[in-house]
Amino acid sequence: MTIHELEIRNLLRMAKEAQSRAYAPYSRFRVGAVVKGSSGAYYLGCNIENASYSLTVCAERVALAKAVYDGEREFDAVAILSDSPEPTVPCGACRQFLSEFLGPDVPVICADKEGEYTVMTLSELYPYPFLPKVLP
Repeated sequence: MTIHELEIRNLLRMAKEAQSRAYAPYSRFRVGAVVKGSSGAYYLGCNIENASYSLTVCAERVALAKAVYDGEREFDAVAILSDSPEPTVPCGACRQFLSEFLGPDVPVICADKEGEYTVMTLSELYPYPFLPKVLP
């Protein structure tokens, strides 16, 4: 996993842009995410809440779904940020969703409201995913 500082800052800038579109009237926890496809394309997403909370969709799932819809199947990085004072990591459902498409060494950049971040691989973040290879 090697990702350069300039690319990290670029990803965080786009995640911040995506965050500005978040629909979070209930929690007020606005999240933005961006996935970088191996093609070089970037896909932005924001969280979209629903009055029926279980129907809320997280920013990283929105971004990845957009990418997959556009035909992207290989990814180089993911960045997530929110207004939290701590770096925002993907929830469990998003970790599983990401593991379907991202390799274990793909960097996941998790940032706080000040833009301070930590970088870890998907396998560090989610060491035991449920993968298609276990299905009959």
